[in-house]
Amino acid sequence: MKTLDNIALTLLIVGGLNWLLVGLFKFDLVAMLFGGQAAIISRIVYVLVGLSAIYCIKLFAIVNTTPHQ
Repeated sequence: MKTLDNIALTLLIVGGLNWLLVGLFKFDLVAMLFGGQAAIISRIVYVLVGLSAIYCIKLFAIVNTTPHQ
């Protein structure tokens, strides 16, 4: 599971940075790299980022049950 967690977090970071660029500069890096928003590879990246977000919801439980010092 650790590998899947790392992949999901990496995709979330990519998605978050992409949204930062969209919000600040109206620049969609994923679309630019893969041939536009409608390109199949771009759509796959967007779907993977969304699925990663859903998967990472479980991290709330982990963070909230981990003892803090």
